[in-house]
Amino acid sequence: MLRIGLFILTNFAVLILAGVVLNLIGFNGLMAENGVDLNLTALLIFCGIFGVGGSFVSLLMSKWMAKRFMHVKMIDKPANETEQWLINTVSDLAREAKVGMPEVGIFPSPQSNAFATGWNKNKALVAVSQGLMQRMNRDEVRAVLAHEIGHVANGDMITLTLIQGVVNTFVLFFSRVIGHFVDRVILKNERGFGIGYFISVMVAQVILTILASTIVMWFSRRREFRADEAGAQLAGTGAMISALEKLKVEYDMPSDMGETFTAFGLKNGRTGSFQEKFGSLFLSHPPLDKRIEALRNRF
Repeated sequence: MLRIGLFILTNFAVLILAGVVLNLIGFNGLMAENGVDLNLTALLIFCGIFGVGGSFVSLLMSKWMAKRFMHVKMIDKPANETEQWLINTVSDLAREAKVGMPEVGIFPSPQSNAFATGWNKNKALVAVSQGLMQRMNRDEVRAVLAHEIGHVANGDMITLTLIQGVVNTFVLFFSRVIGHFVDRVILKNERGFGIGYFISVMVAQVILTILASTIVMWFSRRREFRADEAGAQLAGTGAMISALEKLKVEYDMPSDMGETFTAFGLKNGRTGSFQEKFGSLFLSHPPLDKRIEALRNRF
């Protein structure tokens, strides 16, 4: 809760600072001179509520969405020795990482993958794929689980959500400022909102979202390095590197986790998406070779 409180205060501070800067550079006056009747402070607050609020709603729903859309089979009562080992391993790792016991599940996928999600590090969800359980030995599976527990212990889901909230706020804000400017100054519309406003807002929102996503993806890549370190500390460097090496074999396999869950997965394979086509700035995960090299240099 302290982490959430600090980030919410930071978000409000950023909004206040943005309003002050816009006033100091005379942006309000420029808009007024051109007949743009726009209250920037009110717009910032409105966008902040929807930008941050929308991200939090997504986070609160993340476990439910994961279970539903990834068809996760929850292990409430282990049905066999493998499931019992999985529960015991997660329990040991969670205790060592000083977080609450997560819910544990297996989802149907031929890929070797895993993810962790949830709004509270003491009430998280950790799930592994059937492919991972079949292809990796138990030391490697334990390392993957330690990696996911590392995400939980580091509070990565909450932090990523809050960063996404700030980004959403400014995308909403600046796209509407651009829309007002085009509608009032360029198209000289004096009453209500014309078609130019709505088209400009939609185009600006798409472009700004793409550009702003580089910030979110940068943080996402940094947290993967930290989670790899946590996995190495909890399960051993050799096991963590071995697990990542096995993931390299499947690098060319198309991802079947979907864009919603890719950022929370162990890896993001080739998806054919915009991120994969236009460079590393839009990747949620660092290249596996760099992750392996970082572990070797760190330990």
